[in-house]
Amino acid sequence: MITTNILEMDGSNKSTITLPVVFETPYRPEVIQKVYNNLNSYTFQRQGRYPAAGQMVSAESRNTGLGIARIARARGEGFPRAGQAAGVASVRHGRLAHPPVSWKNIYKKVNKKEKLLALCSAIAATTHSELIKRRGHKIKGTLQLPIVVSNEIESVIKSKDLQKILIKLGLEDDLKRTFIKRNKSLHKNSTNRRSALSVLILVGNDEKIGRLANSLPGITVKSVKSLSLLDLVPGSKPVRLTIFSENAIKELGNLKCSSNTILERLNQ
Repeated sequence: MITTNILEMDGSNKSTITLPVVFETPYRPEVIQKVYNNLNSYTFQRQGRYPAAGQMVSAESRNTGLGIARIARARGEGFPRAGQAAGVASVRHGRLAHPPVSWKNIYKKVNKKEKLLALCSAIAATTHSELIKRRGHKIKGTLQLPIVVSNEIESVIKSKDLQKILIKLGLEDDLKRTFIKRNKSLHKNSTNRRSALSVLILVGNDEKIGRLANSLPGITVKSVKSLSLLDLVPGSKPVRLTIFSENAIKELGNLKCSSNTILERLNQ
């Protein structure tokens, strides 16, 4: 069993806690990437085109004998559009040859057990410092992973208090990565770009701290019940720096992803 320290809000050690078996899940990056792509497909929006687009024109072919192609041309004379090819594909103002249709199934299904394996593998990957640093997070070498804090963090209701707690936990350098870039060469009303994502805070009860989800740039607050693989591995790149509360660790113990069962399935 894996044990880790529980940190107070000032960064001092409170006690130790035994991590549930979900943290013993083997690291499977290929499963994580596949499940991420399948889940991400449900965020896509169906596209379609007006069926008569490019065909609402009076056009007919002039047949042979004129030394021109027999493609349909706009009827009439005395205006620029007259005599131009129209109503067919591959011509100016014509229709699309194979336009996207709104009834096409763009969502990818994913097996329940495969989805659970990817989620458990991503949670277990939060203990690997090399994966977190490879993603770009800046953490101190003395910081023990995973980061588990007391349940007091679930009662924080102010952004400035949450920022102070993260700094005391030793994540000041990682917070600096989330500054907002402003491109001065563009228009003043152009969209600003956020440089990076920072910490994912996973709690058991997000009734209070959940209101601060979008208050700090790059900080995401999630409860265990609403946790998704999309939160842990944005862009399918494992893994995001995650802070767990005590209640979150206890609820993760209810996940039915025993490491022995998973290993047996992998060896089959």
